[in-house]
Amino acid sequence: MKNKILIIILITLIFSGCGEDFLDLNPVSQANVGNFYKTEDDITNAVWGVYDILQQREMYGFTMLVATENRSDNATVALQANEYADFDNFNIGNDNSIINDLWNTHYSGIYRANVILARIGDVSMNEVLRDQYIGEVKFLRGLMYFNLVRLFGDIPLVLTEPSSIDEGYGHVRRPAAEIYQQIEQDLIDASQLLPDSYTGIDIGKATSGAALGLLGKVHLTNRDFAAASNVLLQVISGGDYDLLPNYADIFDPANSNHIESMFEVQYKAGSSGEGSRYPNDAAPYQSGSAVVSVGDARGIYVPEANLINEFEVGDLRKDVTVAESYIDGGGNTINVAYPTKLISQPFQSNDSDLNWFVLRYADVLLMYAESLNEQGYVADGDAFDYLNMIRDRAGLTNLTSADLTNQSEFRTAVESERRLELAFEGHRWFDLVRTGRYVPVMNSRGYIFTVEDYHRVYPIPQSQIDINPSVLTQNTGYFN
Repeated sequence: MKNKILIIILITLIFSGCGEDFLDLNPVSQANVGNFYKTEDDITNAVWGVYDILQQREMYGFTMLVATENRSDNATVALQANEYADFDNFNIGNDNSIINDLWNTHYSGIYRANVILARIGDVSMNEVLRDQYIGEVKFLRGLMYFNLVRLFGDIPLVLTEPSSIDEGYGHVRRPAAEIYQQIEQDLIDASQLLPDSYTGIDIGKATSGAALGLLGKVHLTNRDFAAASNVLLQVISGGDYDLLPNYADIFDPANSNHIESMFEVQYKAGSSGEGSRYPNDAAPYQSGSAVVSVGDARGIYVPEANLINEFEVGDLRKDVTVAESYIDGGGNTINVAYPTKLISQPFQSNDSDLNWFVLRYADVLLMYAESLNEQGYVADGDAFDYLNMIRDRAGLTNLTSADLTNQSEFRTAVESERRLELAFEGHRWFDLVRTGRYVPVMNSRGYIFTVEDYHRVYPIPQSQIDINPSVLTQNTGYFN
């Protein structure tokens, strides 16, 4: 998949004339785009262009990590006088540029997907490939809407290519329930159209298993535990995925797209800006070349002490996930924590091969255990088996009904296991929100701020409200 870099750059340039802000989209009658969707190769390149959106700094390249890990009790930021600190301190204003980037880039990706879906039926091409591309684009659109609805709540639902500027301006916020219905339908369609796996340069693209796994997470988010367990069991029974024996191997760039990986955003160092910036963002602030060999060390994702302390003695994941100190150039031990999971030596500054996991099999196993428990606690039942699969690999003892005596205790154990297994992979904040635990958990940590119910979503960017004040309103608790 990483061999498609030059095509991605080309298609990005073609799309760039289409307008980058959702509510400021121009119709696709512009010459460069209107004349593009003519051949099978055009559609192929356009689909790669939707994947390219995921790589961008304004989505998985940076902003999603800040919005999910720094917002939670997993991470803080070294410098408290910037917009990143606003996520730590629950002081997000409607003019925060990171929030604006999240909104714009997700809707830009949705726009690209909608254009392809509107035009692919008129192109003469292989029918099997046409169905596959429709499945890929629906998966990507479903993923982006899933992010948006969890970040912002009620949002505009756009499913067609705008035919005029006025149409681009006219979309009102739709109830979150309606957004979720569309996400589910997109993922169901994708699961039926996508292949189980790929070969060659297509390795890493969306599969039917990825669509089902994400659908299971959607059901879990909506607390439809029966539907979640049914879908997740399909993934488990399919046999296409497994846990890697060694936790550290999951995050080795040389081992990307392995059997535990269900969907990851692809990066390639040394390829015209297609590398990832995670190591430079994660290295301790002003640590020079002590942790990363080249480029700035920004200290944006500093592990919280309560995360470090939650690891049990002997947990093999701890050193893979966090380090509590580093050795500087003078041989001195500097007691500053950083997420080792996000460190891979960059080719140059902000240019690493380190991919971003959107979904991996361990997540599916934990979701399945959770969904079973939420339907009824069973002492030493199947839910224990799936929870213990994750603990086994971590080198920990199995938990039994003697340790977890009821549904509530099992629920707490799954929450903790998810935190430790998936730390710095963008799940913790969403987990706390979907379980309704974000207020008590965050307020129990002794921070100087107070988390309130309305913090479950972010403010709608003021720039979007200014463009379309008659149809866009602000989320409760925030001010225009």
